[in-house]
Amino acid sequence: MPTASSTRTKEFREQLSRRVMVADGAMGTMLYSRGVFINRCYDELNLSSADLVRQIHQDYVKAGAEILETNTFGASRTRLAAFGLSEKLKAINQAGVRLAREAARDTAYVAGALGPLGVHIEPLGPTSFAEARAIFREQADALLDAGVDLLILETFANLEELREAIFAVREAAGPEVVIIAQVTIDDFGNLPGGMDTESFTRRLDEWPADVVGCNCSVGPKVTLETVEKMMQYTRKPVSAMPNAGVPVRVEGRNIYLSSPEYLAQYARRMIWAGVKIVGGCCGTTPEHIKLIHAEARSLQPQQAKLRITVEEPAAKAQALPGVPIAKKSQLGAKLASGKFVAFVEILPPRGVDASREIEGARLCAAHGIDCINVPDGPRASARMSAQVTCQLIQQQAGIEAVNHFCCRDRNILGIQSELLGAHCAGVRNLICITGDPPRMGTYPDATAVFDVDAIGLVHIVNNLNRGLDIGGNPMGSQTALLIGVGANPGALNPEEELRRFAWKVEAGAEYVVTQPVFDLDLLEQFLLRIAHFHMPVICGIWPLTSYRNAEFMVNELRVPVPEHFLERMRRADNAESARQEGVAIAREMVQRVRPMVQGVQLSAPFGRYQMALDVAEAIGPR
Repeated sequence: MPTASSTRTKEFREQLSRRVMVADGAMGTMLYSRGVFINRCYDELNLSSADLVRQIHQDYVKAGAEILETNTFGASRTRLAAFGLSEKLKAINQAGVRLAREAARDTAYVAGALGPLGVHIEPLGPTSFAEARAIFREQADALLDAGVDLLILETFANLEELREAIFAVREAAGPEVVIIAQVTIDDFGNLPGGMDTESFTRRLDEWPADVVGCNCSVGPKVTLETVEKMMQYTRKPVSAMPNAGVPVRVEGRNIYLSSPEYLAQYARRMIWAGVKIVGGCCGTTPEHIKLIHAEARSLQPQQAKLRITVEEPAAKAQALPGVPIAKKSQLGAKLASGKFVAFVEILPPRGVDASREIEGARLCAAHGIDCINVPDGPRASARMSAQVTCQLIQQQAGIEAVNHFCCRDRNILGIQSELLGAHCAGVRNLICITGDPPRMGTYPDATAVFDVDAIGLVHIVNNLNRGLDIGGNPMGSQTALLIGVGANPGALNPEEELRRFAWKVEAGAEYVVTQPVFDLDLLEQFLLRIAHFHMPVICGIWPLTSYRNAEFMVNELRVPVPEHFLERMRRADNAESARQEGVAIAREMVQRVRPMVQGVQLSAPFGRYQMALDVAEAIGPR
């Protein structure tokens, strides 16, 4: 049960109904200015530097702040885990409340602060809505147990994540405790994913938060323009806590250039517009809050309402019907008709000369192969762009290509840009994968992005195919990309593999390519368990080149190879006989899986394209 004082809660609601209230400013900015490096866990300072945190709270009270936010913005289990501090979650949150209460005394209200989890939630990441809600609930319980007067959810860019936070906090707090829910916006007043002001405000108005608003973002001007629009679409009080302008990088530091006087001018305009809670975020200091408080005191509530007119759009564009699989590409047409297909995998060149790869693709086309599958930075290596390699193969070899597209090297903006470019360049076939981490390659210190995983990537592609950008907003045109995904029938954790596969299908996958298969029993079990999805399956077949190659598959790639195949490779007494035995095993696998799947993907080990074509002969007439 929440322990927040019912008297304080009722008092806060009454104050909010009668007048404008002033919140505090930035905590992180103040800690940084006092010598705390940014690689520290700022929330943990509630324990190790309590006097410093308490003093900052006291400075804001002296400046006139009537709402103090606890230093717990990043004190959720997921964010604390990055510092190895998840076991201190309760202690950190409760210390944060205690320090704010000691500074506030009876002159200010204590707001328990919760921020985003710092991980992607479904459909762009592996964290489910239920898991996110549970994590928010855990932190809210700790804050409420410590006796906060209200709760504030701030700096949310993902509306689905904010929804889970709101409902989690409301479940924890009960109906009386005030909840403030704030988003962060871009230069145009949209969420970072692109959702417009009207759309996110209408949804916030439906959820059980008491106050909605904006914080952080891009400075006071855009915040003012946005909250003016928000008030047209919500019945709830609106809050505004902007940054002190847009930061400028000076000698390695982010410097916020909006002066206290400038921010106070905009605070006055916000209050005129009808904002009920005004404060500051990144870059703001007690000096900013002091002048904002002076503006709030000088204005009477009855003055605070300018008439704002927002022009309603004549009509809202909707998602476009997706292009049928058969019309997306030649591969799509073959899969839709039930034709058995064959891919050959060709790696991009390490340099700028793709002539060998193009010749290999021509050879494959002459032997009836349907597509060339081009990996994207395989084994975390630096090679020619997979998309460009696909373009060269399609243009110069006369055979369709399948573009591996991985998440390792691109943020969600780059992903969207490259997918749009791939469509326009005629590269319509994709296999969406998460990608190998850099530590597996020759540049282990390279920075990985992984904004989303393969599931989130499929969701993005599916949106683009329906004419929607990454934020779900209409683009006015659409892509026609064939969405393939990967799967591993021999995964060490088959239940997790099946669960992720189901999510990929739900996100919009249209066919699946498996990892190399040697164990037919594992393949049969996998196919049986995914049969209800009615998904075309392309089985990976890898001709072994040596016994050492077989050991590599088992021990490093974790691909199960039955003992009888290992024994056959062990008995090969020279390199050529080993390659012949590897081809023979692969041909047997092709013949055995042919009735079970709709195609095979044949690897060409070390660029030996003829080995893949020798295996392809086992497919027979198609």
